[in-house]
Amino acid sequence: MSEFKSKRQELMTITMEECGELIQACSKAIRCGTYEKNDNLIQELCDVKCMIDLMIENKIITTMELTNGSNLKKLKLMKWSNLFGAVK
Repeated sequence: MSEFKSKRQELMTITMEECGELIQACSKAIRCGTYEKNDNLIQELCDVKCMIDLMIENKIITTMELTNGSNLKKLKLMKWSNLFGAVK
């Protein structure tokens, strides 16, 4: 028997776990200076992307909501970060 009360609860839990693993991979990349060709970082990014895709499939969020939210975040980053300027 599953420890989860519902499919959505399982989806949320696994998504949280995958996001935590991505946080760890990002932290290690910063510590080691391994930003490109980092197999662990790539794997964790792919895992999170998979979970986002499953969120769409399970109607937690729509593709349109995701796209709109992503575009809003980019606008904020353009204003408050250096991510859209020259590469450092």
